[in-house]
Amino acid sequence: MALFQSSIVRNRLLSMLSQEDYALLEPSLERVSLPLQTVMIETQQPIQHVTFLESGISSTIANTDEGRIEIGLVGREGLVGVPIILGVDQTPHRCVVQGAGEGLRISTVDLRAAIQARPTILQPLGLFVHTLMVQMGQTAYANVAFDIEARLARWILMTQDRTNGSDLVLTHEFLAAMLGTRRPGVTSATHALEGMGSIRNKRGRIEVRNREMLLELAGDAYQVAEDEYERVITTN
Repeated sequence: MALFQSSIVRNRLLSMLSQEDYALLEPSLERVSLPLQTVMIETQQPIQHVTFLESGISSTIANTDEGRIEIGLVGREGLVGVPIILGVDQTPHRCVVQGAGEGLRISTVDLRAAIQARPTILQPLGLFVHTLMVQMGQTAYANVAFDIEARLARWILMTQDRTNGSDLVLTHEFLAAMLGTRRPGVTSATHALEGMGSIRNKRGRIEVRNREMLLELAGDAYQVAEDEYERVITTN
């Protein structure tokens, strides 16, 4: 597939489309600002749009008896609105902006019409759905098999991947919700990582000081989903 528009479109899935496929979508794409905490998809409500992120981060959140927990993380490598790609109109999960950014969104009606007209549009979108499922599986694995320090290291790595920065806006309250734990546990884990020299904890921010150390701590809870994404996206 041609990467003809990769210099003007920052979303990786859109950049994979052929010239003809992108030309069909382009008139329906609307650039939107995504402030922090914007609800992109609400629980059990009709999904009106699919959004291709160009910057920022969206979290897929599951509400449990123990509180909220993040089950998926998406940046410019993907899209928000996976149920629509699978032919489903709503979901029990919520999608919320956890890192402010921008995106290109298209209405559900327009996207489905475009896919019906040119089914080849669906190929990169389906590949992303597969990789997100792998990521969610790794999240479940990490939550069961790894301690809070390793899970925090994994989350920091995943966030850094999608922001290209070493200075991340991550409060302890936010991390507790994302990791499905209590704030004291996050505080203890943050102090542990800081004591190792892998991060520096500042007010509402975490600075990555040693990525290799975070990789070692996260172990195989991290990298499996990342490698799978690169494998399927770059070979198709």
